[in-house]
Amino acid sequence: MGSELIAESLALLLYVLAAAVLTAGGLAAEYASLQHFGSGEAMVALWLAAIGAIMLYAGVYGIGYQKVFASIRSS
Repeated sequence: MGSELIAESLALLLYVLAAAVLTAGGLAAEYASLQHFGSGEAMVALWLAAIGAIMLYAGVYGIGYQKVFASIRSS
């Protein structure tokens, strides 16, 4: 039983880490998008905004809510 608990805890930790990295990357991309938009580079700003939105979606909803929250809720 101990090894199963360790394996499940390690998987949960990796999901939390992946969600945090994706969310932080998404926030950084959105911030960079605002900076580029302010300097007049609209095309780069739109690309960064799209990439940031995808990363935020994957980090917060895809991994954070569907994997981590579901795992915690089922325990």
